[in-house]
Amino acid sequence: MQLGIFTIGDVTTDPTTGKTPTEHERIKATVAMAKKAEELGMDVFATGQHHNPPFAAPANPPVLMGAVAAQTENIQLSTATTLITTTDPVRIAEDYSYAQHLADGRVDLTLGRGNTGPVYPWFGKDIRQGIPLAVENYQLLHKLWREENVNFSGRFRTPLQGFTATPRPMDDVPPFVWHGSIRSPEIPEQAAFYGDGFFHNNIFWNKEHTERMVAFYRQRYEYYGHGSADQAIVGLGGQVFMAKNSQDAVRQFRPYFDNAPVYGHGPSLESFMEQTPLTVGSPQQVIERTLSFRDYAGDYQRQLFLVDHAGLPLKTVLEQMDMLGEEVFPVLRKEFDALRPAHVPQAPTHESLVARHLAGKDPIPGGGPDSQAAKDRAAKAEAAEAAQKDSK
Repeated sequence: MQLGIFTIGDVTTDPTTGKTPTEHERIKATVAMAKKAEELGMDVFATGQHHNPPFAAPANPPVLMGAVAAQTENIQLSTATTLITTTDPVRIAEDYSYAQHLADGRVDLTLGRGNTGPVYPWFGKDIRQGIPLAVENYQLLHKLWREENVNFSGRFRTPLQGFTATPRPMDDVPPFVWHGSIRSPEIPEQAAFYGDGFFHNNIFWNKEHTERMVAFYRQRYEYYGHGSADQAIVGLGGQVFMAKNSQDAVRQFRPYFDNAPVYGHGPSLESFMEQTPLTVGSPQQVIERTLSFRDYAGDYQRQLFLVDHAGLPLKTVLEQMDMLGEEVFPVLRKEFDALRPAHVPQAPTHESLVARHLAGKDPIPGGGPDSQAAKDRAAKAEAAEAAQKDSK
């Protein structure tokens, strides 16, 4: 089990002091968090991608990845979201390959459409085409990382002719991709088709919804011939706030929750905790609640927590990280690993992907050549070709 934290980089006023950090302070705090995560032996540090206030998350996450890579040695660097809809796939291919080299392979990414509607016209895109953009752009990104002299023609960008993205992925193995979605089944379908991971942020939704999304991805992963449903690669998010006893945790976090732009001025803290995975309490309560995620998500590979939102000062965030790294994560890692059957894989790393590549076991989009999915697609292609000939 990979355990870590992620940030969305919001610049939010601390409701208890009235202080709003500057963008410079927020950016420096993000680097401090990443270094702290490494010191605590966490497995993953992930960042969001935003292009507008009130966020200081990087518009180009590989810039942050490069800075953190230079100051760490072991931690996996990921994204909470890479905007596949409004970021050109050529740019993604080149920037993340470059970051992968800087980090000696310690880079993967989570593709998503984002939660800021106006970002689409800022980059000349139509939000009504969000799903088709995600599908087509990843088709191109997947190709750019695996082929040279690429020819490509689609609906949303100028064609490519004989184009080779540089630098090439380290060891000829692209960064592992997670596809993130909280509500659109087309995205877990896409993840399953390519044999990639599926990440559900698991923050604003009830467990029944998350269970349906994960179950759908697992079923399609098996259908496309990548392995059994329980071998699919699943990641979950979540958010926590802790104190030694639950009463202090609730008392300290309440003003942040009540005023947070993302969920303040709505349901009460108690209602939100009951209806979603938000856990505010003692470290033991966080352990017990997180272990229960397995009841509806199955044996999964990555768990990331949001700990720095809603105006929480850096000092408090680092204290939360201390509790996670010293009290919570060791227990979670031990318990999850003990429960995981031997045939269920761990989260992919660059080393494991290189080993698969050298053994000739790279995932084939849509399953192996003998899978039913491959046969179905071949039959459809033949039928389409025949129909096209008939029309002529």
